[in-house]
Amino acid sequence: QVQLVESGGGLVQAGGSLRLSCIASGYLFEYNVMGWYRQAPGNQRELVASMTSGGLTNYADAVKGRFTISRDDRSVHLQMDNLAPEDTAVYYCSWTRVDTGVGVWGQGTPVTVSS
Repeated sequence: QVQLVESGGGLVQAGGSLRLSCIASGYLFEYNVMGWYRQAPGNQRELVASMTSGGLTNYADAVKGRFTISRDDRSVHLQMDNLAPEDTAVYYCSWTRVDTGVGVWGQGTPVTVSS
């Protein structure tokens, strides 16, 4: 059973940076996608960035050029630069098996950007 533990959220001023990390434990199927989603109050959870085990990346338009995703076999990181108040949300790590679509979520880490 895969478990995900996130860290790195917090409070930062607009224009600042944060780095989120997520460590996976358990049996990890070789072909998978790891990524970050976020959910702001009153909004649906949305994709921020993802990266396949083969290295393919996908970014939401809102974060392109500001956020960078990286990963290895058991961890995924999100470097967030030039943060804006609209980036305020709870950020969730995700892991998904490519063959079955079965996935797990982390517990979430809050990010607050003050203006």
